[in-house]
Amino acid sequence: MTDAELGELAASLRVSLGLLRRRLRAATTDGALPLPELTAIVRIDRLGPMTTASLARVEQISPQSMGATVRSLQDKGFLAGDPDPTDGRRVVLSLTEAGRAAVEAERAVRNRHLTRALQATLDPDEVRTLAAAVPLLQRVAEEL
Repeated sequence: MTDAELGELAASLRVSLGLLRRRLRAATTDGALPLPELTAIVRIDRLGPMTTASLARVEQISPQSMGATVRSLQDKGFLAGDPDPTDGRRVVLSLTEAGRAAVEAERAVRNRHLTRALQATLDPDEVRTLAAAVPLLQRVAEEL
């Protein structure tokens, strides 16, 4: 495959995966959290406990904006804050059981939507082809 063909493939993948991501984001539960709150608890679920400042850095927003998001999530019972064992002035945020349940509910809704789309759009051979491509996409993602 030529460099030009690889470039076209890269552009097609970027557009297709971007559309997939946007459509899955739109598929939320009825009591859905606002996107900034959902993003914050998903990030803590994936990366583990962290401070508000660390979470703000990862999400590339101001600590003040993240502080408002964190307060809302704490008010809803989705985040707990404990003193940092190495620096008692800081608070380490972690998911509560309710927070973990909210993350899992959102993921389950998106998985159901994607499963239905796969069933409605692809034949069994295409599903197998897509399944074979997933590890390849994972390797490419890890390289970025």
